[in-house]
Amino acid sequence: MLLGVKYFAIAALAICTLLFTTARDSIASEPTQLNIAVILSAGIDNGWDGTLMQAFERVRDAKPHRLEIKWKYTDPLWGDDAGDAMRLFAESGQYDIIWAHSTFSDQVKKLKDEFPDILFVVVGSGNEGLGGNQYWLYKRVHEPAYVLGYIAGKLTQSAKLGAVATFPADDVNDEINAFFAGAKSVNSKITRSVAFIESWYDPAKAGEFTAAQIATGADFILQLTSNFKACEAARILCFGNFQDQNSFSPSTVLSSAVALWDPDIQWIIEEWWSHKALGKPYAGNTSARWFSMREGGTTVAPFHGLADRLPADFRNEVEKLTASIVDGSFQVRIDTADPRTAD
Repeated sequence: MLLGVKYFAIAALAICTLLFTTARDSIASEPTQLNIAVILSAGIDNGWDGTLMQAFERVRDAKPHRLEIKWKYTDPLWGDDAGDAMRLFAESGQYDIIWAHSTFSDQVKKLKDEFPDILFVVVGSGNEGLGGNQYWLYKRVHEPAYVLGYIAGKLTQSAKLGAVATFPADDVNDEINAFFAGAKSVNSKITRSVAFIESWYDPAKAGEFTAAQIATGADFILQLTSNFKACEAARILCFGNFQDQNSFSPSTVLSSAVALWDPDIQWIIEEWWSHKALGKPYAGNTSARWFSMREGGTTVAPFHGLADRLPADFRNEVEKLTASIVDGSFQVRIDTADPRTAD
């Protein structure tokens, strides 16, 4: 009997030792550092790229999986220059993720199979869902844009609203259409004026188009080109895009539709972690993925010093509308039609 107990104790000790060793080895094999190369397309002063870099800082400070997260970003690049930069990052062997922050799937297609251990990210419209080790993200800010339109529709005196943007695209049209849908939800008499400057950066043209809309009676402008000079000159209110742009023009920017990339980055890190630490194959999405306001992907910027332009009871209405989008009880429809052809 005592002999059996002795053998049982020895066996139990061996099993515990094996389990401990396995757990120890597993912990030891888990990565402790994540290095990311970021290909920018517009520069950190632009809302598209700037909000991404701010989100990287927040996620780094949160330390998912206790990782030390570091990154290096480029100056704005496009086409072959972007592809060359990706190859240099990949061949260096120093980077786990290459985050190409715009329409770069053509460049990634030439590299992804050559570097199967690297996770590639492409972002926005115009990309191709390649799957495998390429992941495709979108950023839709149509939900906060609906809230901004709701505000404009309620406060407008002329019932004429404007929008000035860069290029017509799926993830631009949805924002503009949502803005006008929000306005019409409280004012059926709303008429729209929409202009595209057909450039990523042309302040003169943006100002010209904005001034033209104001001249025809628009008293609120959804400004997607970050030029608020015409709004200042006319002393009307505008709305910013992708980042809280009140600091750009404190006297005119009532609020903004803000992009938050935190859940996007966290998702990509989890995919990389599953591959690196758990041995799971990459399973990149072939249809674009975006994170809603409910998921923390977007928000509405505060009113700052212009809060008194909204009556207190109306601010409560806006808060209730925003809360209903966040809790999912109200859904903002995605409409990607050309907003110039709508009523």
